[in-house]
Amino acid sequence: MARQGQSGRNHIVKDEKKENGKGGRMIIPIRCFSCGKPIAHLYEEFRERTNKGDNRKKILDDLGLERYCCRAMFLGHVDLIDVTGQFKKF
Repeated sequence: MARQGQSGRNHIVKDEKKENGKGGRMIIPIRCFSCGKPIAHLYEEFRERTNKGDNRKKILDDLGLERYCCRAMFLGHVDLIDVTGQFKKF
């Protein structure tokens, strides 16, 4: 499930294998912040394979992410949508 936010820079991926069983959403940028390469469409496969326990280096190589900036977007991503969703909007 892909949606675009107001800024057009976020990609929301539905996560069916959430630990609490409720499912959730993760926000990943559509493009790499440094080089501009589209990366959001690769995140779901990356997430599934890391949950299975595959080696992250091999997964990133298989997905074709060669630049260190794109690799850092995946390795440094933290899912905070559930935390921020608890707060009240103005």
